Amino acid sequence: MDTKYLTYILAIAKRKNMTKAAEELFVSQSSLSQYLSKLERELGTPLFYRSKGRLSLTSAGELYVAAAKEVVRIKDELYRNIHSLGDIEDQGHITIGVTSQFGLQMLTQLIPPLKTRYPDVTIEISETNVPTLTKLLLEENIDCGIMALNTIAPFSSAQVDVLRQEEVYLAIPKTHPYHAVNPGRPITIQDLSENFSEANILLSKKGSTLRFLTDQMIENAQIMLSTICETNSIIATRSMVAMGIGIALIGGSCAIDREHVAYYPMDPPMYRLNAFVRRKNWVMNDPEEHLRESVLCYFDRPSGA
Repeated sequence: MDTKYLTYILAIAKRKNMTKAAEELFVSQSSLSQYLSKLERELGTPLFYRSKGRLSLTSAGELYVAAAKEVVRIKDELYRNIHSLGDIEDQGHITIGVTSQFGLQMLTQLIPPLKTRYPDVTIEISETNVPTLTKLLLEENIDCGIMALNTIAPFSSAQVDVLRQEEVYLAIPKTHPYHAVNPGRPITIQDLSENFSEANILLSKKGSTLRFLTDQMIENAQIMLSTICETNSIIATRSMVAMGIGIALIGGSCAIDREHVAYYPMDPPMYRLNAFVRRKNWVMNDPEEHLRESVLCYFDRPSGA
């Protein structure tokens, strides 16, 4: 039962602003406006009054929103009832999105014991980027995500389990002259400005946690770095750093190949969140609860466990 477009109208009614609603839904403002206009043409009446950037419900809009809320409630109750049936208690299909290498490493260790305990459960893993996974979760087109975040917004606190703060490091080639004079001391913004103002920078794609932190770092240092490329592949980025092509920010979970790459903590430190995020109306039975508990306990396990 697809209630995605009902949530569009509910978001507009809640935010009373097309731009804010589009941001919450992770859709373009033009797409949202086009959908609303199409719906109002079908109904033959406007659902919202437009005035000075503010949208307020018409009488027809109030009726539509009330009905939309009821349909969403019925859907949620239906899904809960279906999932509560005893004969499917240990079955199901779990869809998981992953945005970072730490999530993939985690799942390779957690899925085998999960499948041993619940052999009839099907698990589907999709590797994607933060904006795409965020949209999938908000639209409830995927069950859960193991992802790196700068902030839990736009999710509610009830949807997010923060697993840890992951420190982010400046990765430079070990052949860089700076490594000879400073083999390990944290790098300050002043150090960055004085020693790397002419460096090449390897950027993550816009929307990623590392791109947000990189832009913030460059702005604070007030320097203009030459961009070599943008990529979503941390493996490619790390390899290019090792080859001496440029510098980059890399999360601690991906800070390997230390024979060729030097990793420097920043002063003050830079962090991103590692989080387990659930779609809003995900009903979890035993297999789903077991997966969540395994994820939450992952970083507390003894090394090698």
